[in-house]
Amino acid sequence: MKFLIFSDIHGAEDSAAFIKETYSRVKPDKILLLGDILYHGPRNDLPEHYNPKAVISILNDIADEIIAVRGNCEAEVDQMVLNFSCLSDSAIVYADNNTLFLTHGHIYNRENRPKGSVTHILSGHTHIPVAEKCDGIVFFNPGSITMPKGGSKRSYGIYADGVLEAIEKESGKTFLRI
Repeated sequence: MKFLIFSDIHGAEDSAAFIKETYSRVKPDKILLLGDILYHGPRNDLPEHYNPKAVISILNDIADEIIAVRGNCEAEVDQMVLNFSCLSDSAIVYADNNTLFLTHGHIYNRENRPKGSVTHILSGHTHIPVAEKCDGIVFFNPGSITMPKGGSKRSYGIYADGVLEAIEKESGKTFLRI
């Protein structure tokens, strides 16, 4: 199985266009969106290329390829304009004998783990890439495709055949792997 993993688009048109282009080029099984899709939120500055209406159009073109979870900036109105579900706090994807728990990270995270057996927790929220294993669980954050924090660069993730990688948007280079 192969998945593209993005988090924290925050309404940036260039990020949504990159997602669609990368989907066309990489041809994954699905795109996993880990929340904060359309809005920048009250704690963030307005991102460059902010255009939520364009993001809606771009992502709706590939809606059947998306599995998304709710971020802390999602609102009920987002579900009214997006053609894929975006208001669930979590989702589970089974791939390669792994159980991938998708979440934004503001509810479920390393300190507040989901109930049940999972092998991987994929989250965003912090805008800081992470790839580490703790207590038998892989924790992966692809970073933000729009507004990186903590000295990181714009990035996204890819899951292929049981391996997770964080990739810098601009250079296309893998910088974390687990």
